[in-house]
Amino acid sequence: MSCSHGRQSTPSSAPEVNTPGDLLTIGELARRTGVTTSALRYYEEVGLLPPPARISGQRRYPKSAARVVGTILLYSDAGFTLAEQKALMASRKSTCGEWERLARRKLAELDEQIARAQAARDAIRHGLRCPHEDITQCPNFNAGITARLAGQPLSRSHQQLHGQRTK
Repeated sequence: MSCSHGRQSTPSSAPEVNTPGDLLTIGELARRTGVTTSALRYYEEVGLLPPPARISGQRRYPKSAARVVGTILLYSDAGFTLAEQKALMASRKSTCGEWERLARRKLAELDEQIARAQAARDAIRHGLRCPHEDITQCPNFNAGITARLAGQPLSRSHQQLHGQRTK
């Protein structure tokens, strides 16, 4: 799964603005983190990024907000949804046990995704090696179809493919 997380592809050409008290404008935070301003506003809207101070109606973030955005990006890269990230961030403030439970559940999900992807890769490689010009005429392919229709996941139905040899 590829996701840009609202990252900018090119830096903004907006001029730097000095802000009072080492606060960052939304544009400055966006440049520092490589995230679009719309993504920052969305993170704020869903509660991942604390609401910033307002000076003359403009958002002003503490420099520490860059680390929060970095955390959001890292969690996203690790496969956590925004809702899961919110729970992770909240659990860090309350109990380590809750963070560990959420992390272990995500690890199990990732292990399952990896197993499915490996089974898909193996099945495609098998199909590429098949001597039949029409894959649908291959007995191994048809055994895989039968196994899949019997409710077996690709990983198990692919094992059926390897259990039979093409004549």
